[in-house]
Amino acid sequence: MRMSFSKSYLFVYNSLQAFGWTIACFRVFSSFVSTHSLNGAYASAGELIFFLQIVAFLEVIHGALGIVPSGVLFPFMQWAGRTHFLFFVHNLVEVQELPSIFITFLAWCLSEVIRYPHYALNSIGNCPSWITYLRYTTFIVIYPIGLAPGEMWLMYQGLPFAKKNNLYAGFFAALPFSYYDFVRVGLVFYPFLWFNLYLHLLKQRRSKLGKHHEKKK
Repeated sequence: MRMSFSKSYLFVYNSLQAFGWTIACFRVFSSFVSTHSLNGAYASAGELIFFLQIVAFLEVIHGALGIVPSGVLFPFMQWAGRTHFLFFVHNLVEVQELPSIFITFLAWCLSEVIRYPHYALNSIGNCPSWITYLRYTTFIVIYPIGLAPGEMWLMYQGLPFAKKNNLYAGFFAALPFSYYDFVRVGLVFYPFLWFNLYLHLLKQRRSKLGKHHEKKK
């Protein structure tokens, strides 16, 4: 049976993302093993992860076009949060060797080397149940680790440098607040926005794993 164009496209897209994140994961681990340090994660995998994350905006478009059932809001929230984090790190060399980068990248990589193969195989209707289980279970631990000691702690550590460097001063010149203020307020609301995404994933978990359990019966 021939696959539709959209299914073929989704298989190729998700397979390429899975391949890219596998390489990124290998680089992060290799840097740690070779240097016995958490400080080299950005230097070893930062550019690749940046590229993969920018390309991931396609997933927002996929939802908008209706070729996947994810919708737009939650994919955009995740994409925007990660992309802002990467721009933050990219523009502040002072934070690029902090251990929080390693924690964040490791959490992202472990999540994506499960998520993208699941999407790729699911798009062709041939996804093993154990991959589905991992997809909708591992995030319970991985996401909080990536958030608290990873993304949020890194941005908190970077606040003094953002203020010192007057980051994005040109863009914020017409606004009544600076980028430094924006990040401070963002750190307050970030856990609440993230928690909505987390609850959404828990709801998905109940739905997806419930369906697999019914099929086994």
